[in-house]
Amino acid sequence: MTNERRLVVTADDFGVSLPVNDAVEQAHRDGILTAASLMVTGDAVDDAVARARALPLLGVGLHLVLVEGRPALPPERVPSLVGADGLFRTDMVGMAFAIALSAAARRQLEAEIEAQFAAFAATGLPLDHVNAHKHFHLHPMIASTILKVGRRFGMKSVRAPVEHGARGIESWWAGKLQKRLRRAGLSVPDQVVGLAWSGAFDAARMQTALADLHPGLTEIYTHPATADVYPGSAPGYRYRDELAALVDPVAKSILVGKGVRHGNFSTFA
Repeated sequence: MTNERRLVVTADDFGVSLPVNDAVEQAHRDGILTAASLMVTGDAVDDAVARARALPLLGVGLHLVLVEGRPALPPERVPSLVGADGLFRTDMVGMAFAIALSAAARRQLEAEIEAQFAAFAATGLPLDHVNAHKHFHLHPMIASTILKVGRRFGMKSVRAPVEHGARGIESWWAGKLQKRLRRAGLSVPDQVVGLAWSGAFDAARMQTALADLHPGLTEIYTHPATADVYPGSAPGYRYRDELAALVDPVAKSILVGKGVRHGNFSTFA
């Protein structure tokens, strides 16, 4: 790991709704946001893609959705992954076991992941990075499928949610995933900031995070929106506070003062 401090600032859920798209554009034009992760089956995906085409320095990646969302394939093609409403299941533990125990579920998983990669490719946007909604790619079989499919679509950078100082089983799995992705030749952040503050990453926390950046490549990931409640929003999330943190002039001044190299994943891959 280099002693140089490098930084990518990402917004997840790009394309889920217009308030998110509005915030991504504002945070990139007026703030420190450098990347956004696109939900290719989001209700506002066409609007997100149009905005991204007008923002050439915004690194747009694929935010794979395999839980709590709509599949890219018809529901009848992925019956093990969806409920009676045709949407992805919301019970992550149950779905994780289904993928582990059922060959049919794994075939459906691969088909769905390939469909989402293909949908992203169809936008014509360069693929800056890949991650998964709710960090479901911590599941080793999901990670294996992403590695298999992603190579065919030019995947170069993937998030492994390793947060400095974090403990517990999820942190342990994240460390294993980070090593596995690097062995596969992919660019992976040395640490991710924002896991503990998801939905509450306000300006004060952003200033603290920027002032305490560790050497190497850090990804700060956020959930900005121009409204705290919108279709698909998570209860209790302070989306507007996260947008305010991204456009905070103090945050900009900290980055300049510390001489941090700041860009999207393609800048550092």
